[in-house]
Amino acid sequence: MHAVKQAHIATVFLVLLLAACAAGPEPAPPAPTSPPPEATASGDTLSNAEIEAIYRQRIEQSRTRFTEADVRFMTHMIHHHAQAVEISRFAPDRAASGQIKTLAARIINAQRDEIALMQRWLEDRGQPVPALHEMGGRIMVHAPGMDHDMSDMSGMPGMLSPEQVDRLEASSGETFDRLFLTYMIEHHQGAVTMVRELFATDGAGQDEDVFRFASDVQVDQNTEVARMQLMLDAMPR
Repeated sequence: MHAVKQAHIATVFLVLLLAACAAGPEPAPPAPTSPPPEATASGDTLSNAEIEAIYRQRIEQSRTRFTEADVRFMTHMIHHHAQAVEISRFAPDRAASGQIKTLAARIINAQRDEIALMQRWLEDRGQPVPALHEMGGRIMVHAPGMDHDMSDMSGMPGMLSPEQVDRLEASSGETFDRLFLTYMIEHHQGAVTMVRELFATDGAGQDEDVFRFASDVQVDQNTEVARMQLMLDAMPR
């Protein structure tokens, strides 16, 4: 009886084994109807490592397309922005208008961020990076290794002279408000002139980051000039 039971089990096992063999391997999943995002035009698929290598190569290539004019623009614009931050810091204690105080705070925040952006751009490309230092309440700009003096940029478009900065600092109330708007309009227009000069230089502004930043400066500064002119026109004569 025991032998018959074992024979029956063996027979069942053999039947199941033959059925499995006859069924064959499981069918492969259907091919995708469209290529994955990383597929190339020839149908080949790039690995993640290959995609990362291409990305790094393009980043490095973008860092070699800059020109001397690009470096000069970013370096000088750091100094230009630093003066805007410096004179805007006069507003909280001297301005009569809340609108002026709000405008000054916005200029400080925006231009500090842009200074950091320009410093990173120069550092990433192995160029001297201007550093900002405070001395007697004033912001000084120093760039190690530069072949020209960064301490006096009064000839740059829109830059206030030391005398104008002193006059603004010594004023208060509506006199400060009027001077601040007048000087900042000129300062912003100077930045727009610097952008125009950059794009007028052969080969300059082709670096993607420089082009985007310079374009943003032109739009933002023109917008603020229009807003400040309205504020100035609305002031009592």
